[in-house]
Amino acid sequence: MSTALALTDITVTYPDGDRRLTALDRVSLRVDAGEMVAVVGPSGSGKSTLLAVAGLLLTPDSGRVEIDGRDVSGLRRGDAADVRRTTLGLVFQQSNLIESLTAREQLQIVARVAGSRGPEVDARADELLAAVGLTDAAGRRPHQLSGGQRQRVGIARALMNDPALLLVDEPTSALDHERGAAVVALLAEVTRERGVGTVMVTHDRSSLAAVDHTVEMGDGRLAALAS
Repeated sequence: MSTALALTDITVTYPDGDRRLTALDRVSLRVDAGEMVAVVGPSGSGKSTLLAVAGLLLTPDSGRVEIDGRDVSGLRRGDAADVRRTTLGLVFQQSNLIESLTAREQLQIVARVAGSRGPEVDARADELLAAVGLTDAAGRRPHQLSGGQRQRVGIARALMNDPALLLVDEPTSALDHERGAAVVALLAEVTRERGVGTVMVTHDRSSLAAVDHTVEMGDGRLAALAS
């Protein structure tokens, strides 16, 4: 089985007055293709920092980052942006949809920014919207969608360039329990069926039954929990 993400001995520190605060302390994590891992823990424990390192938005002080079998530690900014565009899918806490675009156009623009054109882009956008249950909403703009629908558009958008790794930040925080559970179940289904590795940062422990493994952050360290 291929590895979507491998973090090895990741350490991140920040300046704090005349000393340094450790946000991640020799953290290691492996996520295989087709596997969904939840990262839980209190605020300030290092969850967001871990996600930023995995998303190549933050360079660690030390350690190794591999995505889809490639060592991407210490890439220059432009090269890191290329990896994010072609190999990563990001799902944010808020859907961050463009208000003037329809659901279909939200997906199409991702492919076009990456340089893809033609009818295959339209076909993939429609296929992904169907996969998240939004065929009938393809022509609607964000204000015409419910919160759960907007998150599903965000998931479809993150899959548009066929990523090896999906990074998901608090996908249920703005949703009620029922809609939040539906979004997590959809993420688990997408992970299995499309063979993508998924890391989900969440405070919502009620959703953990849907994931393959759960790890907990505490004081910058990582510990496995029973799923």
